[in-house]
Parts: sequence; C-alpha cells; structure tokens
Amino acid sequence: MRILGLSAYYHDSAAVLIRDGVIVAAAQEERFTRKKHDPDFPEEAISYCLAEEGVSLAEVDYVVFYDKPFLKFERLLETYLAFSPRGFSSFRQAMLVWIKEKLFQKKMLLDALTQMDPDFAGAERLLFTEHHQSHAASAFYPSPFEEAAVLTLDGVGEWTTTSAGIGRGNRLELIKEIHFPHSLGLLYSAFTYYTGFRVNSGEYKVMGLAPYGEPKYAQTIFDHLIDLKADGSFRLDMSYFNYCTGLTMTCDKFHTLFGGPPRQPEEPLTQKQMDLAASIQVVIEEAVLRLARGLMAESGSKNLCLAGGVALNCVANGKLLRDGAVENLWIQPAAGDAGGALGAALAAYYWHLDQPRLSLGGRDHMQGSYLGPAFEQKDVEARLMALGAKFEVLEEPELLLRCAEDLQAGRALGWFQGRMEFGPRALGGRSILGDPRSASMQSVLNLKVKFRESFRPFAPSVLREDVAAWFELEGDSPYMLLVDGVALNRRRKMTDDEEALFGIEKLHVPRSEIPAVTHVDYSARIQTVHRETNPRYHALICQFKALTGCALVVNTSFNVRGEPIVASPEDAFRCFMGTGIETLAVGNCLLRKEDQDSRLSQDYKDTFELD
Repeated sequence: MRILGLSAYYHDSAAVLIRDGVIVAAAQEERFTRKKHDPDFPEEAISYCLAEEGVSLAEVDYVVFYDKPFLKFERLLETYLAFSPRGFSSFRQAMLVWIKEKLFQKKMLLDALTQMDPDFAGAERLLFTEHHQSHAASAFYPSPFEEAAVLTLDGVGEWTTTSAGIGRGNRLELIKEIHFPHSLGLLYSAFTYYTGFRVNSGEYKVMGLAPYGEPKYAQTIFDHLIDLKADGSFRLDMSYFNYCTGLTMTCDKFHTLFGGPPRQPEEPLTQKQMDLAASIQVVIEEAVLRLARGLMAESGSKNLCLAGGVALNCVANGKLLRDGAVENLWIQPAAGDAGGALGAALAAYYWHLDQPRLSLGGRDHMQGSYLGPAFEQKDVEARLMALGAKFEVLEEPELLLRCAEDLQAGRALGWFQGRMEFGPRALGGRSILGDPRSASMQSVLNLKVKFRESFRPFAPSVLREDVAAWFELEGDSPYMLLVDGVALNRRRKMTDDEEALFGIEKLHVPRSEIPAVTHVDYSARIQTVHRETNPRYHALICQFKALTGCALVVNTSFNVRGEPIVASPEDAFRCFMGTGIETLAVGNCLLRKEDQDSRLSQDYKDTFELD
C-alpha cells in the first residue's frame, strides 16, 4: 500500500511517500526549485519521492492533501462578514485569488497530477484531511509511543489554531480545539511583524533575539492582548490586530500600546525590539506550559507529542520538558506545513484504512529525518568535474581525519553527506560545521558565511553518549528542537562589567568553553547525534573529539540567508564558492577553497531574497 501525502498552496509545499506505513521519502519543494518556502504544487518533490521508490504516480494507491480548501474558504467568508464593512479592499483581493485558483484546488490538484502522469486515475484516489488532523497524525504516528497526548499549535488551518488529542495504537482522537482568530501562532507572528521581521519565516529570529532583552512588556501582553486561562485556553483581544481583515498583522491600537510604529525591515535593532522579543517569548512559553499541563492531567498520559509551527519554538519545548508535567516529549521534526504532507499520508493509512500501527521497539519512525535525496559517489564526482571543481577522493578514515583537522584549525566546513534532511533543520546531512571552542566562530559564520544578522545563535551537534558532560540536558534531542543550559562546570564566570552589559553588547563576551554555541543566557539549541541514524556524522565528531577532547561541533544549515538548504552537489559547490566556507566534503570528495579556480567564485550574498 503506497500513499503520497502533499502540502501546497500556502507555504512550505512538500511531498511524502509511505509504503505500508513506512516512510520511504520526504522533501520540501523549495530544495529543488531554490525558492524559499515555495508554496507551489510540489512537482519536483513528488518526482523525487516516486523515483526513490521506483514507481510511477499511477502505481500509488492514494494521494492525500493536507487540508480542506472549502473549509478554509468558509472561514475566510465568515471572517470578512463578521468584520464587514472593514477590510473590503483585502476581501476583494482575497476573493480574486480564491475564485481564480484556490476554490477549485481539487481540480487543480487532479489536473497537476494527471499532467505528471496521464495514467493517474484521479478522483477516487484523491483524499483530503483537515489541517490539524494532519499535524496531529504527523506528531503521533511517527512517535515512539504506543499511547500519548497530542498537542498541535500553529497560525491557523481551516478554522483550528490549537488542537488537543489522545492517540492509542492506530486511533487518534482530537478532543478539543481553539479556533481562529484566537491563535498563539498568529500572536507570535504579530510580534514578528512589529519587530521588523518577515511573517512565516522570521519567527525564529524573534526567538533568537529574546535572550538579549528583558520581558518588560509581558504583563502588558497579558493585560491587553491575551486572556490566558489556567488550563491554557485563551482568547485574543482582536481590536489590537489587523490580520482578520487587513494586509498587516497589527493596527494603530497595537502600535499605540507599545509606543510607536513597527520597525522597518533591515533597520538597526534597538533594545526595544529585544525586550519585545523577550516578552512575547515568555507569554508563549506560559501558554504552552498551561496547555500541556492541562492536557496531561486530562489524558492521564506521561507522553506528549507536538506538531504545528509553534512546536518549532525550541526554547518553549525545553522549558516544557524541564517543567515535569511531561515525562516523555516527542516533537515532529517537520512540525510546520511541510510535515502536514506526512501527517496526511499517515492519517489516510491509519484512520481511513484502519491499518495496524507499526512498532519499532521504542524508536521513532523518522529515521533521523534523513528522508531526502542522496547521491552515489560516482555521480558526485561527475557533477563536481562538470563544474570545474578541484577535489581529492579519500577513503572515509582519511576524509574524517582531514575534516576534523580543518575544524580544529578554525576552518568553516561544508558537510554534504547521505540523505537530505526533511524539515527546517540541518542535522548533519546538509550542514556547515565549525569549532565550538572558537570565540570568533559565531560572528565569522554569521557575517562571512551565512550573511545574516550577527545576533543569531548557532547550535551544537553533540555525541549522544557525551551530551550530559556538556549540557544540562540528559536525554535525546536528535532533531535540534530542545534548548537547555550549558553544563555549569563548562561555564565561564562573568566579570561585574560584563554582567552589566545590555542587549547586543552581550554578544562578544565568551560565556563558556564552547562560546560559539553558547547563547547569551547560557543556553544552547542541542542536537544529539546518534551512531544508528547518522554513522558518518557521528564518526566525524568522534574524530574531532579525539583531536581536541571536545565532543561537539557547531552545526548550521548549509545555505546563506534567504536560501533554501542545499539539495545537490551543484548547490553545495555554488554556496562554497560564494561564501567564506573554506573546506567542502561532498561524499568522499574533499575540496579546499585555495585549490579552486578563482574564476569560479561568485557574488553570492545578494542571490536570494532576504528572509
């Protein structure tokens, strides 16, 4: 039984293929088209998934779409009617798009699928799940739990913004929901917009900025914007927001409350934006904690699964795990809309077809999230030669030693190995690596390699068996979705003058033995690396540990600001030649910047739109 799950037409289009409940392949469309958050029909991603299985589209038993367009259209109409005559101009714009395209998404999907394969027998094999059903299925079914409470939180699906459910075996029941316009995701996005970042892509910047500020506005948010109950249920005061009827997130009343208009994109950051980021982060954390506590008490479960865009807030996730209400926490690594494609396929397999639940004896089903394309060594060599690249081909032990020595020497290493990751995080398949002991590595990678804002932190990839020696986290965090503190014995005591610093001044003060991955609040977004799911990456870090005594490396995604993570050897070489990356390992091929033809260098900084 083969089922193809799709997400499309909003942002982060993706395709996932499962066979008898096993995930065969999964990828976001953006990786192939090189268009960040590409919302279009995921033709390239579908083609990859089918090729990975060696089947045609006609041989797929079902195609499942991750939400129900008519319900979304109903929500749009009812919202504009409820607020009329306000927002008529945005209503008119939205209606033009819906009447032209989105209202007929079923036909659009069938036409696109038939165009890919004329033998695809359409209507009877095309299914639709609701948006939060897809999120919930993506959270529970791939988890290692036989039973669990399930919480989904995002901006909005059709009507739902938050859902709570209970999964047992192959059954998953959603027991309560919170509906639009009341949304934690949209509340966070309102502050993303107000602090000058792009909605639906800049939320992680707000999270990264928060430790530089003080939560001075948190009580103002609680007093005016959100009525948060003890069980986590909430309502927003919509008079402060504009997203129901307008083309912006906030309105004049919001701006008056917080003392001025929104920051314009790319304007210098001030302490005010840092304090706003800290404040909304505190509010979201409290809401997530209350929702989880209430659900765990109601369900009686010790296990919790999370999905939806808010589940990518790894700071809140870390606090939730430390809170104690949840004994075991599992978060879908592709928690946003891309993961909805996986949830749609799994929902069809278990809910619609009532198939028995697979068990992997306590392991999850995501295979480390390494579900994208891989390249054979001969193919890699041919592709690099066609580009004019100069490289050595090394056996694995020599490759690992040379790469570890380059990391030890302070060089930035592009690491392109095995299957590409599914989801927004690079997990050692398509990564840029560095030495975490270097006090300058964080700023070098931000400014000379990633071409992005200096305040943004980097994550450590640490050997699973050594995580407790370096961080306060003692469990697994394979998908880089938990933040925890650097171990106390690794921290550096601050001077009084350093303690007195505010905001961005804190950035250049080393705080631990591993300053490149230690945020200003002594936290780190941790990835535990497991030999079972990524043996070559694990072996590289072991080699680095043998040279330095340090069991972790800096890990950031292999791309520049505004660019999707690289998907092919060609993408990797272009990024290598257009940035400050000094060494590149693609399969068994090792490339050094100084060996390359300088005529192949390119101005890469402005190739992609800013995120």
